Amino acid sequence: MRAIKFTFWQDGDFYLGYLNEYPDYPTQGTTKEELVENLKDLLVDFESGQVPYIHKVEELLVA
Repeated sequence: MRAIKFTFWQDGDFYLGYLNEYPDYPTQGTTKEELVENLKDLLVDFESGQVPYIHKVEELLVA
């Protein structure tokens, strides 16, 4: 098991959010639990290579 950070907010009747490593790929749910399940599904898709041209955020360390 691992921890994956995500950002979410409520907009009216929906919960919207994205995985912090993949901010260009938001999803939504009618409950926070549904949103979390949708985010897990996205992560599986990303890691399986089913989604082409994935944009990813990383840190660059400079001196």
